[in-house]
Amino acid sequence: MCCPAAAEVRAADYDAYWLWAGVRARPDVAHARTLYLLVGEVGPGADGANRLKAQGAAQPGPHAAKLWLAFRVRSLDWTPEVRAGVLRKLALWRAQPGEVAGVQIDFDAATHGLARYASFLRDLRAALPRDCGLSVTGLMDWASQGAPEDLSALSGMVDEIIFQTYRGRATVENIDAYLARLGRLTIPYRLGLAEGAQWTAPNGLASAPHFHGYVVFLRNGAP
Repeated sequence: MCCPAAAEVRAADYDAYWLWAGVRARPDVAHARTLYLLVGEVGPGADGANRLKAQGAAQPGPHAAKLWLAFRVRSLDWTPEVRAGVLRKLALWRAQPGEVAGVQIDFDAATHGLARYASFLRDLRAALPRDCGLSVTGLMDWASQGAPEDLSALSGMVDEIIFQTYRGRATVENIDAYLARLGRLTIPYRLGLAEGAQWTAPNGLASAPHFHGYVVFLRNGAP
């Protein structure tokens, strides 16, 4: 679905969404074609050990939209138990009626840490079922400051990158300067928009060969 030429981001104008913990049910979600659904978080517990904790949609159920199971990741130091927990959640959701496209990792990898991140993703990809997709969120700094070889390392590891064009509830300043650098990517990518933020699609974006559309981050209280 195409976005408005220049307007406030309204969920009704799009068909792919991030659905995070605490966001109330609404009609937009019922008509979504694709949902990135938060189902867990990986991070240190009170004892400092990394664990998988249930978040968002903890209970698997039938779904009409194509699902990506999103995991908020705060540490790449996964134990075998964490990885097993992710695979278990994937299997439980796949057992429900509806399509599960794969797993999304939401990790704020620093631009200078992309090589290590690519290694982590390579190991995760090897552990996932062969027919399971792997999506990641990305920072705009990756495109503007990342070394070409580091970005290329993600090719073959992930099926898509969704770049977050916002900080908080607003589109980042000078966003066009960041987007201009995306032309060097050879990985399918989408742009993540914040519901309620102002967005103007740059010229030529819709025809960019690796651009696959938008995902809107839903929030309570948005128009």
